Amino acid sequence: MELKNLKKVLIISSGQPSLNPRLVKEADVLSDAGHDVTVLYAYWNEWGTLHDKQLFSEKKWNAICIGGSPGQNSLTWFLSRVIHKTARYILEKTGIFNYLADIAIARSSFFLIRAAKKYKADIYIAHNLGALTATVKAARRYKKPCGFDAEDFHRHEISDDINSFHFKLCKFLEDKYLPFVNYLTASSPLIAENYAQLYKRKVTSILNVFPKLAFDINIINNKNGPINLFWFSQTIGPKRGLEMVIKAMGLTTFVCELHLLGSSDEGYERQLLELAQMSGVQNERIHFYAPVNANEIFILAAQFDIGLAPEMGFSLNNKIALGNKVFTYLQSGLAVIASNIPSHSAFLAQYSETGKTFSDVNDLAAILTAYNEDRELLYQTKKNAFTIGQTQLNWEKESKKFLKVINDTLTS
Repeated sequence: MELKNLKKVLIISSGQPSLNPRLVKEADVLSDAGHDVTVLYAYWNEWGTLHDKQLFSEKKWNAICIGGSPGQNSLTWFLSRVIHKTARYILEKTGIFNYLADIAIARSSFFLIRAAKKYKADIYIAHNLGALTATVKAARRYKKPCGFDAEDFHRHEISDDINSFHFKLCKFLEDKYLPFVNYLTASSPLIAENYAQLYKRKVTSILNVFPKLAFDINIINNKNGPINLFWFSQTIGPKRGLEMVIKAMGLTTFVCELHLLGSSDEGYERQLLELAQMSGVQNERIHFYAPVNANEIFILAAQFDIGLAPEMGFSLNNKIALGNKVFTYLQSGLAVIASNIPSHSAFLAQYSETGKTFSDVNDLAAILTAYNEDRELLYQTKKNAFTIGQTQLNWEKESKKFLKVINDTLTS
């Protein structure tokens, strides 16, 4: 789709591009359309910095780190932390959000606001709440349109406690700025539905899908080997449903192996291994992998059989989000086993040929057993998942929705 009247795009994030596939995909599709794309981002961790370097070398768009980092502009980094922590402390003590909420939401927000105001663009796009203020204020300064991509239902991202500081801060910022963005997108149909109800406006769901693979995937027909389970995230930690997976493995009478990709500390790894021993799962059946480049995840994942999405639904956001795990599994040719939170249930009701949902540990163990006993079903499910990923649920199709949103915004 041709974009009209667009010369410069400013995408703003309080995180790092390598940790945000949605941002990267948007920047890519806009720059591929011939537009001048700049990304203002903020340091998050060293792993992200390492992968950012490789990422930026491959991209047409420009990226600028704002707010310093421990390794570069360390004084700015130090000041940003002081400003952020001071603002949060005052807000927590006073409960008055009117003046400091804009800079209390993220470490880099103060510096992102300053930087964004200096950049004249044709459209401004915010990813995450830490960038929302900067985006809206810059757009107002130059009288240009802006948009916000809701990757989560932010006010309920951590918990459903409406008296919590996180809820109050996020709600304040959403209520202050979201009514004034020109468009609003969301990462799942249910997140879009919730924001649409809140603000009585159209919200477009842009799924967390990925481009069709540029290389061949060999879908493994595992006829008699151990069932290989795969899970990944930026962080291997609690509240992800991993404990439930290990307990389910312990209830089976055949060999399963669990492969976990992400950053983790030794303490949590030790907890999982201790739980495995208590559950009757040998430690050599649990494998940990350090984070890899985003493009390498598909190659790694394709070695396994089943992709796990065992989110526990600890908050409303956790129940209605539809993360990039599921779509990574499809592109990699894995059968999907997901918890029966509302987002997963709706998705797998529509694409039932790609996997199954489970309700508890016993149910998960039963599904694993069914796939173990019927390896042809497992293989067919893997092939179905890959086909769906290549033909229906991919960025080539979903990006057209995004480009239409941008085009409509610029021509309205």
